[in-house]
Amino acid sequence: MFELMFAGIFSPAWFAAFTSIILLDLMFSGDNAIMIAMASRNLPVRLRTRAIVLGGIGAVIIRITCTLFATGLLAAPGLKFIGGAALLVIAVKLIADNHGAGGSDEDKERYSKPTTLGSAIRTILIADFIMSIDNILGLAGIANTMSEGKWGLIICGLLVSIPIVLFGAQLFLLILLKVPALLYLGACIMGYTAAQLMTEDLKFGHYLAPFAEPLEIIFVLGVWGLGWYLTHKKA
Repeated sequence: MFELMFAGIFSPAWFAAFTSIILLDLMFSGDNAIMIAMASRNLPVRLRTRAIVLGGIGAVIIRITCTLFATGLLAAPGLKFIGGAALLVIAVKLIADNHGAGGSDEDKERYSKPTTLGSAIRTILIADFIMSIDNILGLAGIANTMSEGKWGLIICGLLVSIPIVLFGAQLFLLILLKVPALLYLGACIMGYTAAQLMTEDLKFGHYLAPFAEPLEIIFVLGVWGLGWYLTHKKA
């Protein structure tokens, strides 16, 4: 079975497909890295790196499983719409849980909602799965062009995404700690991604597609506005 899984690996066609997957990872991993940094920001310093590593590796394992066994399910009508709605809730929650982000260290200690390692990893896994649907479907599409080495291509491609996501999350976390107001920017990116998911949904997308741009603006402003409201209400 092992030989069958990796048959045809390292052929010119395999390398061409692998290069396409790396480019796909680079394009789709940026917002995932931002989300992971946001989810881990409110943890104690000693737990932030652990949350990023465990959440990132767990997310990649979920991607591998879904790509190998559940690609058809990911293309099911209505899934992207539901995922987009869930992503909006997560984006607002990340702002609300860090609603001392724009203040002093004393404000952060006083107002920010405590975050546990388990809850941060859970948020990372759920949000990363939702935000990776397009990436998984695209990767599976590229892999299906190969007559041999398909599974090896999928696994190698997803393993490459681990350092991309983890490095990106660490980098954005450092920036976020220096400029806490960027938390709102990250949440707005998630709102924009949610709009894209909904307009691409197989069941509801054709109703929403003509309003794609207004919907993106509404979701971005809605996440920012509701997050701002919850921030000041709790403060």
